[in-house]
Amino acid sequence: MHVDSNADAAKMATEIEFSFAALNASARRHIRVFQIHQFLDRFAMGLTVAVVALALTDRGLDLVQISLLFGVYSITTMATELPFGGLADSIGRKPVFLAAVVASLISLLLFLSTRDFNVLVLSFAFIGFGRALRSGTLDAWFVETFKAAAPDVDVQPALAKAQWANAVGLAVGAVVGGLLPDIFGEAAKSLGLCIYDVSYLASIIVMLGVFVFTILAIVEKPRPRDVTALMHGFANVPTVIRDASLLALGHPALSMLLAALAFFLMATNPVEVIWPTHAKPMLDEGYANTVIGAVTATYFFSIAFGASLSPYISRIFKRRHAMTLAATFACAGVAQIGLALQGGIIGFVTVFVLYSVILGVSETPASSILHRCVEDRQRSTLLSLRSLIQQLGAASGLVLAGTVAEIYSTPVAWSVGAVFLFIAVMLILVLAKRVAVEAESG
Repeated sequence: MHVDSNADAAKMATEIEFSFAALNASARRHIRVFQIHQFLDRFAMGLTVAVVALALTDRGLDLVQISLLFGVYSITTMATELPFGGLADSIGRKPVFLAAVVASLISLLLFLSTRDFNVLVLSFAFIGFGRALRSGTLDAWFVETFKAAAPDVDVQPALAKAQWANAVGLAVGAVVGGLLPDIFGEAAKSLGLCIYDVSYLASIIVMLGVFVFTILAIVEKPRPRDVTALMHGFANVPTVIRDASLLALGHPALSMLLAALAFFLMATNPVEVIWPTHAKPMLDEGYANTVIGAVTATYFFSIAFGASLSPYISRIFKRRHAMTLAATFACAGVAQIGLALQGGIIGFVTVFVLYSVILGVSETPASSILHRCVEDRQRSTLLSLRSLIQQLGAASGLVLAGTVAEIYSTPVAWSVGAVFLFIAVMLILVLAKRVAVEAESG
C-alpha cells in the first residue's frame, strides 16, 4: 500500500484544534463510552497486578519459576501479536476484543484452580493470548469512529482522554487488589482459598462486566462472521502482515517512529520492572511492602496525570507531535539518570513520580503520529506491529539491564539505558525535520 507523504503533511496542517465542548454529541458520547470501557478493562487487570508475585509465591513457586511464567506470557504475546491484529482488521475489532476477554477469563480460572506449575504455564499463555488479542483492536475502532464523528479534528487529545482512563483504571485496580486480601483474606482461608485469590475472584467479576459492557455499548458495523469469513480472515493474515511490514519499511516516518519506540522501551522497561528491588533496601523492612504498593499505585496515577497533560504540552509545541515527542523523550532520559543517582527513598520517589508523569505524556504524541501514517484497513495491524516492536525492545533492554546490573549495579544499568532514550530523541528529531519539509513542499 502506498501512502502519499505530501498528503500526510497537508492533513497535519489542516487539522482542527480539539475542543471537547465544541464536539457534537455523538463524538462526546463516543469518548465517554471508550473512557468507561478502558477504565473497567484496566481495573480488572489492575486487581491482580499488585498481588500476582505474592500469589505465585504463596503457591510454592520460586523466583526462577515465576520468571519462567512471565517469559511464557511474553513469548506467547509476541508470537500471536501480528496475526491477531490482522484478524481484527479482517473480521472486526469488537469480536476479537470479546475473544480477548474470554482468554483473560480462562487465564484467571486456570490460575484459581491450581498450584501445579504446568497448569500455571497454560494460565500465563492465555494471558499472552488475551494481550495479543486486545492489541490494536478497540483502539483502532475508537480512532476510526472518532474521525467519522468529528472529521479533521485533532485526535491526539481524544487519545489522551482514553489513556488517562486506562491508567486510572490500572491504578485503582492495583490499590483495591492490594487491599482485598487484607480485608477478606481470613474469609478466603476459611473457604480453603489463598488470601490473594480474593483479588482474582474480583477480577473475574469485573471482567464479566467488561464483556457485557462491550456487547451493549461498543457499536461496530457488522462484518461477515460465518465460518467461511472467519477462515478467510485467518487466511488473509500473512498478506496483512506482509502489507504492514512493507508499509513500515516503505514509509520513512513510520520506520523512524517504530525504531524510536523500540529504543524508548529498551530504556524504560528495565526501570519499570526492576525499581521495587532497588527501592526496597532503602526502606524499613516492617513497612517496605506497603510503601512499594503505594508507590505502584502512584506510578499508574502519575501516568494518568501525564496523559491528561499531554494535550497542553502539545499546544506549547503548536501541535507538532514529533517535536513534543522528542522533548518528552529527552526529559525522560534526564529523569532516568536522575533516578539512578538517588540514594534515599524520598528523593527516589520524587524523581520516580516525575519520571512516570513523563511516560504518560509520551504515549499520545506517538499514537497521533502513527495513526496519521496508516489507513483504516491496516490500522489494527500497524498497532499490533508497534506493540510487537515495543515488546522486543523491552525484552532486549531488560536482558541487557539485568546483565549490567549483575556485573555493576542497577543505577549503572539505568544510566546505560538512558543512552537509548537519547538515541530515540535523535530519531524523532529527524522525523520532525522530515515532516516539516513535507509540510513546506505540500
